[in-house]
Amino acid sequence: MHRAGRVVCWGLVLVGLSAQAQHFPQKPIRLIVPFAAGGTTDLVARMVAEPLGKLLGQNVVVDNKPGGGGVVGAAELTRAAPDGYTLGLATASSAATNPAINPHVPYKPLTDFTPIINMVATPNVLAVHPSFPAKDMAGFLKALRGKPGQYDYASSGAGGVGHLQMELFKSLTQTHVVHIPYSGAGPALRDTVGGQVLIIFDNLPSALPHIKDGRLMAMAVAAPERVPELPQVPTFKELGLDAVNRPALYGIWAPKGMPPALVAQLNQAVRKVLQDPALVKRIEASGSKVVANSPEQFAAQLKEEYQVYKKVVDGQQLKLD
Repeated sequence: MHRAGRVVCWGLVLVGLSAQAQHFPQKPIRLIVPFAAGGTTDLVARMVAEPLGKLLGQNVVVDNKPGGGGVVGAAELTRAAPDGYTLGLATASSAATNPAINPHVPYKPLTDFTPIINMVATPNVLAVHPSFPAKDMAGFLKALRGKPGQYDYASSGAGGVGHLQMELFKSLTQTHVVHIPYSGAGPALRDTVGGQVLIIFDNLPSALPHIKDGRLMAMAVAAPERVPELPQVPTFKELGLDAVNRPALYGIWAPKGMPPALVAQLNQAVRKVLQDPALVKRIEASGSKVVANSPEQFAAQLKEEYQVYKKVVDGQQLKLD
């Protein structure tokens, strides 16, 4: 009787989850973006949010919660109910680099969230203001070594992927550049384009328009191969800096404990949105690639990303300023 009761109860749970998914959503969905407006994370979120809302029949509202290199927004997501009405943009900064370098991050990236889907893989780029006295990587390194500590670089925030990759670059090239953290890529880009800071390590989609317009010059990209939009710019791997050559990820995750039926429904909905040729064209025009994987694949990817950057932090003995 006891075993039979268990079967009946479990069956009721499954029916309940299925019913919840069938009636979801009944109100707008909040999508927390852990960086300021204007950066790549925000751009990716807004490209997906509008068509996803149309598909689901409810608005998907982008809510920018910048701070701490992605930590503030991610931490807020952990406090939400796992009912599908609060989701978050998962980034390498919030899921891997910040937790790897900062022991005080108020969440555990591998256990405090429910991975739903990795949407996009995006190259990162090291770029400089046109007034910088170098036009390529050889000249860039010569300038840095000639004036150690005299140049600043901007990033989307302390502990973010731009910060950690630049610190790794500095370690591998034995150069000294001063870190200027911002609340997101948007403000960091604005000051670099304006010449207040001369160097930036950023995600390519937000930096690319400025590179094309000549307001920034790209030194190298972190990508598996040269980016078609910047065929003259080498990858870090080509330059012998393979450890820095990691593209960024942009996915969707939720608070831990989200019902599997809702996870599956949201994964399928985002996958359908990412099959739209017009959206794919927009994403690829920025140098990114659509991924659209399963929740299980995304979970494995997040684990690998964290482990890679934790190894980098420990091996290079990197610490926050």
